[in-house]
Amino acid sequence: MKRCLMIGVALAMLCAASALAHARPPTVMNSPGYDRRLQESRKALSETPTATAPAVKPKRSKKKRMN
Repeated sequence: MKRCLMIGVALAMLCAASALAHARPPTVMNSPGYDRRLQESRKALSETPTATAPAVKPKRSKKKRMN
């Protein structure tokens, strides 16, 4: 009798574990609209020229000594 009970408990735990393995929050699911907008924004970023003029640093002047 104990053996059947242990097998039943083991099967129940296995079923519960497999059910939890497939559970995921709704934010993990793929959204076709979001994916399309993300691809469009990445494409727009790659098309823009990234070469810009280097920033001009202000010249540092020496401090005058007060004697």
